Amino acid sequence: MQMQSMVPVVETDRLRLRGWTLKDFEPFAAFRQDGDDQAYKDGAATRFQAWLEFAAKAGEWGLYGAGAFIVADKATDTAVGYAGLWRAPYIAEPELCWSLFPGHRGRGYATEAALTARDWAYRELGLKPLMSFVHPENLPSRAVAERIGAVIEGEGELRGEPRLIYRHLKP
Repeated sequence: MQMQSMVPVVETDRLRLRGWTLKDFEPFAAFRQDGDDQAYKDGAATRFQAWLEFAAKAGEWGLYGAGAFIVADKATDTAVGYAGLWRAPYIAEPELCWSLFPGHRGRGYATEAALTARDWAYRELGLKPLMSFVHPENLPSRAVAERIGAVIEGEGELRGEPRLIYRHLKP
């Protein structure tokens, strides 16, 4: 039985932001299980922990009517990362988030996907200016935030780790 996705599809010239499918689990799990890749998150995940996070990200759309999109290469529909909104009961407002899977960095995908997801959230959901938590040492994510016009609003903590709080101004 295949369920109908409630996730909209948003496209750029190169990328398709879409709902999560089972075929996206393997690239997501490989990303979450890579200890080097997870230095600014919670560290490497087990395959089971990766599944729980994968299911939670997909489920946010049903709970909130919005969430993170899978970012896919438009030509092949291969998952290259995710971008969109993340909500948790322990944060005060939705976060604009983005991450790229190994092998897909250095092409501007993160900036393109984050900007597209941000603009979609403002246009379709009418949200106020979004925020992003970025680890101070995560220079690639800091660069993405700054390229799309975010400014540091302050310092904070997320799950016991330091974070810069970026505010994304509405265009």
